[in-house]
Amino acid sequence: MAGETSLSTLLRSMSPHLHEGAYVFCSLSDAAQLGGVQPLGSFQEPEGLTVILQRQQAEQLRLHYSYVAAWLTLRVHSALEAVGLTAAVASALAHAGISCNVVAGFHHDHLFVAYADGTQALAVLQQLAEQTQ
Repeated sequence: MAGETSLSTLLRSMSPHLHEGAYVFCSLSDAAQLGGVQPLGSFQEPEGLTVILQRQQAEQLRLHYSYVAAWLTLRVHSALEAVGLTAAVASALAHAGISCNVVAGFHHDHLFVAYADGTQALAVLQQLAEQTQ
């Protein structure tokens, strides 16, 4: 199934969802430091392996983190080649004073905002979707 590319359709039907829990980004020199824990996401950078974990998992593994985030998923199936969704969402959140880290999955976009801003970010995104109707 192909993902959606129309920006207006993506915004109208993004159906944001706020997941429970707190999530953190950690940088590892070796994936073995995960001790078998499956990260929510990962990305290999020259400086190390970035992993996204539940805060509780990172603490159990004694991994360093500094940013605690809330995780939101835009439940519309966005095409990887879609233009403007990330910009529109990031702009709306920035206008509300909320920083945003975006991770694109094959089917959905995932947003990580400061944990304390999770509920407000959800409201901002819902309002953006309603305004696009």
